[in-house]
Amino acid sequence: MDTTLLDDAAVSAPLFENRDWRLHADGLEHRQTGYFIDRGTLNARRPDGYWEWPLHLSEKSWCGVRSFREAFTAALDMFGIAPDRKLTLSFALGFGTRVGGAAPDAFVPLADLVRVRAPARRSRFAPRPLVAASA
Repeated sequence: MDTTLLDDAAVSAPLFENRDWRLHADGLEHRQTGYFIDRGTLNARRPDGYWEWPLHLSEKSWCGVRSFREAFTAALDMFGIAPDRKLTLSFALGFGTRVGGAAPDAFVPLADLVRVRAPARRSRFAPRPLVAASA
């Protein structure tokens, strides 16, 4: 039986790449930072069913949503991992929406997109509304 050894270049050749990410047989790598997502953890979910990586990477100022989404979905497709509705919701929850702005991939913290209104303070001594007596 003949055995063919692949050279290092063939083994390390990316399966997919875009401007920010490279997909290798063992996982997904951010080209600039070297941040690596192991193939075995790509489908990691939180207890509520949301996907871990879109939520986690939305916290990174260097992660652009468009290139990450493209690379992440390519990885899921390449490794036979089926996306579901919670994946879309995970991206929306983590990255929010990009409406206008200087750059479509500009980092916007979720806290800047969602502003919680403080509850109205009511004094203990505020007058209560009068209820009209029925005749």
